[in-house]
Amino acid sequence: MELIIEFFSALYNLSNAMALYIIFGLAIAGIMHELVPETLVTKHLGSESIGSVIKSTIFGIPLPVCSCGVIPLASSIKKSGASKGATLSFLISTPITGVDSILATYGMFGWIFTLYRVITSMIIAMLAGILTNIFDKEIINEKVVEEKKDSCCSSSNCSNESEVKQKFSFKKAIEYAFVNLLSDIAKPLLWGLIIGAIITISIPENLSAILIEYSWLSYIITIAIAVPMYVCATASLPIAAALMLSGVSAGAAFVFLSAGPATNTVTIGVVKKMLGTKSLYIYLGTIIFGSVIFGLGLDFVFDINSIDTKSLVHVHEEVSLLEILSSIVLWTLMLYFIFKPYFKKA
Repeated sequence: MELIIEFFSALYNLSNAMALYIIFGLAIAGIMHELVPETLVTKHLGSESIGSVIKSTIFGIPLPVCSCGVIPLASSIKKSGASKGATLSFLISTPITGVDSILATYGMFGWIFTLYRVITSMIIAMLAGILTNIFDKEIINEKVVEEKKDSCCSSSNCSNESEVKQKFSFKKAIEYAFVNLLSDIAKPLLWGLIIGAIITISIPENLSAILIEYSWLSYIITIAIAVPMYVCATASLPIAAALMLSGVSAGAAFVFLSAGPATNTVTIGVVKKMLGTKSLYIYLGTIIFGSVIFGLGLDFVFDINSIDTKSLVHVHEEVSLLEILSSIVLWTLMLYFIFKPYFKKA
């Protein structure tokens, strides 16, 4: 009974720490979706230049799209003439962050950690794009199996190349944010919160001590879990927070935040089909080594300054009424979208 109380207490704290920022981020994401036409994505990414790689990386950073939802967008810009490097940079930078995830990261870890996450994801994405343009000149048929896309993301998250943007509609922006987008991330976000709460109460002290003493082991374990796993940038936050609260280093948690959202088994298959084997190796190698190197860098900085990584996680026992209401709204919407298919069957 005590364990159940601890679990729900951890779940309550994690939800309150994130909900307000997720809701605010979703609203901004909906507005961005209405304001930025998809044709703009495909316009500037055609040449095999560093400029196109930088543009695709910067454009991908704020987009609230997961590692599966980015597949049809990447396919679209590739078919429209984007270079392999620009396509790969977009594939990496877009799912690692997003305006909703950036705000939620700030709410849970503070601005220094958030800035570090955004900057390093840009570096990893740009490096992958530049290496691809240099070392992979192989021409691939422009066929990306639709089954891969459909098995990964819902139609609400898959872009339509022929879509023409109309004038701004606040109603459509809110509908996209709190219906289309939230319904797509509801299940992984729920599991992220649940897993985060379980980690918080279940990691034994001796395991944390081992992972702290042998930090390289924590990186290997995190990478092994993160690369094949499907988790969106926002849903990865409670898991990373729980790891840090349990004593795992900030660097190891960062590895999960970086590699987890950027990869999963479906995206790996699509990258191989769309860009070829060389690009796949560059894609995986850059994400894995980049995440580990920047994770080590984060731990080095904190070790030099003797900062307790647990203090980075902003989960407070005292919460405001607004945070509680935001948590209630978020959970209500999440559960509604998760159980909606079952209501229809009934």
